[in-house]
Amino acid sequence: MSHSSLLIRGAQAILTGRAGDAMRHDVRSHGADIRVRGSRIDAIGHLTPEHGERVIDAHGCIVMPGWVNTHHHLFQSLLKGIPAGINLGLMGWLSAVPVSYRRHFDHEAVMRLAARLGLVELLLSGCTTVADHQYHYYPGMPFDASQAVFDEAAALGLRFVLCRGGQTVTRSIDVNPPPQVQPETLEDFLAAVEHDVQRFHDPAPDALRRVVCAPTTPTWSVPVEHLRPIADEARRLGIRLHSHLSETSDYVRYTHEVHGCSPVDFVEQHGWVGEDVWYAHLVHLSSAEVTKLARTGTGMAHCPQSNCRLGSGVAPAPALHRAGGRVSLAVDGAASNEAADMLHEAHTAWMVHRAVGGPDAITAEEVLHMGTAGGARVLGLDAVGTLAPGQAADIVVMPLNEPRQWGLHDPAMAPVVSGAGRPSHVLCHGRVVLDNGQIPGLDLQALRAEAQAAVRVMQTARS
Repeated sequence: MSHSSLLIRGAQAILTGRAGDAMRHDVRSHGADIRVRGSRIDAIGHLTPEHGERVIDAHGCIVMPGWVNTHHHLFQSLLKGIPAGINLGLMGWLSAVPVSYRRHFDHEAVMRLAARLGLVELLLSGCTTVADHQYHYYPGMPFDASQAVFDEAAALGLRFVLCRGGQTVTRSIDVNPPPQVQPETLEDFLAAVEHDVQRFHDPAPDALRRVVCAPTTPTWSVPVEHLRPIADEARRLGIRLHSHLSETSDYVRYTHEVHGCSPVDFVEQHGWVGEDVWYAHLVHLSSAEVTKLARTGTGMAHCPQSNCRLGSGVAPAPALHRAGGRVSLAVDGAASNEAADMLHEAHTAWMVHRAVGGPDAITAEEVLHMGTAGGARVLGLDAVGTLAPGQAADIVVMPLNEPRQWGLHDPAMAPVVSGAGRPSHVLCHGRVVLDNGQIPGLDLQALRAEAQAAVRVMQTARS
């Protein structure tokens, strides 16, 4: 459902997504209303409804930018809580879950179902921009995985960034890989990335569709000699680069032993740093690496829940942020984060850094900035992530209607400090994609039944 003009009226608090004191719009002095025209925010202030204009009542609600999730694996949405991997660290979990279960994603329907489930979960937490690190590609694949995930995002009205992943070598870390884990050639990988760019990529600052070049990991998924050609081709195409890096201490040790340097130094040698590059995790960084990432503008997709779930550690996201680096929030794949929504992610980020770094390690405002404007900056979507006239109308209306949100002396911080809730309304690019708590056109119970049926099929096949 869309409107040429829409008014969000009477918010209890408006959070802009901007850094520092600019995070909080003074609703008493400057008004508590937001007008949307088309896809953009037209005005914020004391506003009067226009004739025929839809009005969303935001009294008692927090209004904020849509969350920007900068690293996900949507196909894993049907792989939650698999017993064989539930108590394993990263390396064992990779073999037991995503590698082993990729054999089940050999037809389009299951890929679309998994993507739809993951996107719905994110939308219900107020997420409007999703960067999906889709690495499930293999030679002879019988369907178009890129088209499938773009279609599912478009059906829900979400802003979608395809991080086109994959591998060009058989990874030594994959144990008993199925045929669906076979590598592509470098030529086929690059040709596929270019094809997706031609079909889907929009360089506009408020683009609804973007493509990123994203081999799964620079250490195991591509030979060293492929790193520079991949980076060069991405830059020729005018797109960004993304991958995993330094997720565990084993990863760091391996890079030192094999390449004789730190992971950040290794990728720098091959052209994989800069403002057009961001990495998921970056859990284990030296102070020198933090400085280098900040200096080069290389970004972080901070995934605290997945890092906790796999026992990988706690990334130095506050240190990078306060050094002037680009830090964003991300949920990672649901197979290593069974609560893949951005409200939970923000709450975990706020809590875990204070647990290891002390009460001043990170503020709720910094977390909210990372999850909105910080994510947009990492993705190069300059018109996204903040609430201001002229910016994209990606807006969340969050009622404070759950007991855990009551009694707060600073209700504006509820999205971070309470860690749960459900928006009443979500707009993406000016379109109402969650309306009075419902996703237009979606049968949620039918989606649940489809997901349960898909899980039963996988369980039966493996019994």
